[in-house]
Amino acid sequence: MHNYLFVLLSFILLTSCQYQEQKIDLKTVFRYNEHANVTSLDPAFAKDQRNIWVCNLLYNGLVKLDKNLEVVPDLASHWEIDATATVYTFYIREGIYFNDAFAKARTITAKDFKYSLERLSDPEVASPGEWVMKNVTDIKVIAPLELQITLKQALPAFLGLLSMKYCSVVPEGSSNLREQPIGTGPFYLKRWQENVKMVLRKNKLYFEKDEKGNSLPYLEAVAISFKTDKQSEFLEFAQGNLDFINAIDPSYKDELLTTSGALKEAYIPTVTLEKAPFLNTEYLGLKVDSKSPELQSKKLRQAINLGFDRDKMIKYLRNNIGMPAHNGFIPAGIPAGGIVKGFTYDPSRARSLITAYSKETGDDHPSITISTGANYLDLCEFLQKELQKIGVQVQIDVMTPSTLRQARKNGQLDIFRSSWIADYPDAENYLSLFYSKNFAPNGPNYTHFKNAAYDSFYENALTAIDPETRKNLYIKMDSIIIAEAPIVPLYYDQRVRFISKDVLHLESNAVNMLDLTRVQKK
Repeated sequence: MHNYLFVLLSFILLTSCQYQEQKIDLKTVFRYNEHANVTSLDPAFAKDQRNIWVCNLLYNGLVKLDKNLEVVPDLASHWEIDATATVYTFYIREGIYFNDAFAKARTITAKDFKYSLERLSDPEVASPGEWVMKNVTDIKVIAPLELQITLKQALPAFLGLLSMKYCSVVPEGSSNLREQPIGTGPFYLKRWQENVKMVLRKNKLYFEKDEKGNSLPYLEAVAISFKTDKQSEFLEFAQGNLDFINAIDPSYKDELLTTSGALKEAYIPTVTLEKAPFLNTEYLGLKVDSKSPELQSKKLRQAINLGFDRDKMIKYLRNNIGMPAHNGFIPAGIPAGGIVKGFTYDPSRARSLITAYSKETGDDHPSITISTGANYLDLCEFLQKELQKIGVQVQIDVMTPSTLRQARKNGQLDIFRSSWIADYPDAENYLSLFYSKNFAPNGPNYTHFKNAAYDSFYENALTAIDPETRKNLYIKMDSIIIAEAPIVPLYYDQRVRFISKDVLHLESNAVNMLDLTRVQKK
């Protein structure tokens, strides 16, 4: 009864031109927790998962990724690419409406898309997605529903870039999208009490229908809470107050999972465990231009990579969630991923490399410091114990996530635990981290890795139209990363979701998108 009353109080409707006051059945409300909080509802700031997920419920773009990571039509019904692969012409669907939550409803036009894409490059907007448009020279409205985008040079990954939520359409001349989002998505914002909760309502102007002609979405509302404590989030799920949990946390992993990674028997009647590939590589970054002689030495960097047992780490610290990173930086699931042979546990070879390092430098007691967030402390403590066995002393510096991100960006950390989740399904997304022109703080090259051959391969791959040629260049780059060891690949993550058995048709893909368009509840 408590749950039912809570929902009634939280979701009482106000009259509007689109909705009549009514009570909402709990079976039509999807509830999840976002422990990191949402910072903006403007798609120009959909940089990380917390914002990307909610923006995916509010907005649409020209194209999107399906569950197989294929680029498919969204608001563009189809498109054409010229022979030079630099001119893209998009044909936009007729009769697509912006929701009328904060403005009078109207249909979208090519002008809206031109405005939406160009604002990403506007210094006054200061979007973190500005880089998506760097290769674009012109955006032209050919007709009311026809848009033409011209690139400086061929970029095979361009359609994948356009699938990112940065590229969502908003009305021409929009303002205050952070708090008053006007989109075309399956839901619209009803209420947002920052750091407490958010309520989205069904957009009855949404254009998609199911196979039987029924309007989507099926749900009437989405309720998002913002509990920062993951143990509290788990308890809410266990009590039936949340419909799913995304990912696994050390605070409750042993409550839900066996050591082999299976769902514990007590939860089988009420919970579905879903494990699937996830384009996320977890790693340690090693700043190669550090003043520390340890990190300047390729031998010592390689020794660190050889000095711990990844299989053991995954089994005992991750309950077999994820795959040990025995290959390159690019994860399996996209072309060139999972091909390059990486590092496996070899303590004898690691000690030999450390001996060689000591002879070269006179440093008989190499020491390193790993900076990490509290959620990964157990993993870093495992590395600490393992590396001490081969003669490397390890200190651990625990930082808040925001401090860690800022210090990493500013080049203040010698070794940092991090992860890289693909924004779009192309290996270039991963390899951009090691291109010398992307040195942090002006780009994502946080390790300050620089290699002339690598840069040449990267630049050639950007314009290589032939998929096989591009794939071979990617493999060569990944091989250089393993040989030079500016990183320590730890594991390739898996997407793990614990879903209430009352939830039907909750699908996702290897970039872990949250799509509630076709979700129903029993």
